[in-house]
Amino acid sequence: MSNQTIACPYCAKEIPLTETLSHQIKEELRKEFELKAKERELEIARREKSLAEEMKTLEDARKTIDQQVFQKLQAEKEKLKRESRKEVEDAIRVELKDLKDQNVEKERKLVEAQRVELEFRKKVRELEELRKNQELEITRKLDEERKIISEKARKEAEEEMRLKLLEKEKQLEDTKKALDEAKRKAQQGSMQTQGEVLELDLESLLKAQFPTDTIEPVPKGIRGADILQKVHNKSGHYCGAMIWESKHTKAWSDGWLSKLKDDQREVKAEIAVLVTETMPKGIEGFAQIEGVWVADYALSIALASVLRTSLMELAQHKLSLVGKSEKMEVLYNYLSGPEFRQKIEAIVESFKSMKEDLDQEKRAIIKIWAKREKQIEKIVNNTAGMYGDMQGIIGATLPHIKSLELTDGTEPPETDDT
Repeated sequence: MSNQTIACPYCAKEIPLTETLSHQIKEELRKEFELKAKERELEIARREKSLAEEMKTLEDARKTIDQQVFQKLQAEKEKLKRESRKEVEDAIRVELKDLKDQNVEKERKLVEAQRVELEFRKKVRELEELRKNQELEITRKLDEERKIISEKARKEAEEEMRLKLLEKEKQLEDTKKALDEAKRKAQQGSMQTQGEVLELDLESLLKAQFPTDTIEPVPKGIRGADILQKVHNKSGHYCGAMIWESKHTKAWSDGWLSKLKDDQREVKAEIAVLVTETMPKGIEGFAQIEGVWVADYALSIALASVLRTSLMELAQHKLSLVGKSEKMEVLYNYLSGPEFRQKIEAIVESFKSMKEDLDQEKRAIIKIWAKREKQIEKIVNNTAGMYGDMQGIIGATLPHIKSLELTDGTEPPETDDT
């Protein structure tokens, strides 16, 4: 690190700070030495004058004093001069030594201050690098969360728009059939129309998800049920039937179950599924109630996949039991037994578990971000405090750090400590 310099106020020459201090100290010592030397000379002159007057008085009073007294006086005079000179030299020697010691101590403190400044600058750079890395990591995670939220919102908007379009198409179709029929449905409210739209949507989703199955409305004359799904495996073998009914109401009714079970017996379907927006009290997602599977719209396709797989497994099991009289009893026991219900619950609950894990991970990430933000704020505050302490000790010689100064461009007044 290069020595700091100051500019000469007369010639504007750059002078190292250590040389300036040494020169200033030497100049002050020289002036002080000259002043004390002059005082000593004046004292000697005064004493010489006093001695001369005494000599004159003695000569006037004692004319009999011989040359020996004069010589003794001269010797005493020389002795006084030598003693005075020695005292002055000793005093100057002590003062020079003290000044040299002070100069050495100041140079040592200057070197220590420079070392502390280097360490401080290093810590500031490390903190700045840490802050940039933290900001980059937070920005990346925010971008990822933003993408996930945007994608989820887009899918929800698309689903909502698709349902609305289907609803509009159904309304337009009904309007074209008959104006009176449209007025009557309008008076009854939009609940029936939305139910028909959800029924058509469920039918289209089942057809798209299971192209090998036969998805068709229930035969006329059967009230309550909406869709009949005939399950076929990949080889085209018939495995069984599932009857579907959708409800779009704000309240749950236990009477739906008995009606759907009657429809199930009439079409001879192995499984009955009721899809509703309003679940029974105390039940979330899906459940088997009185032999009927009840699920919300979000889990309907997942439940259909599980039930369809079970029917194909049962069909395979039935083929292995051809010729045995108790095959129907085995089939009924399996469908109504706890093993079948537990398998379906385990598969469908995995969907709920995945969503809960995603929400928990999101909350944990937000908590980590808040904790790191507090840590960074604490580090910056401690660094600013340490910088202020150093500035109070060293003064204006400590270089300014823009990131620790006021943001409006104002700076505190500098003080001259030299």
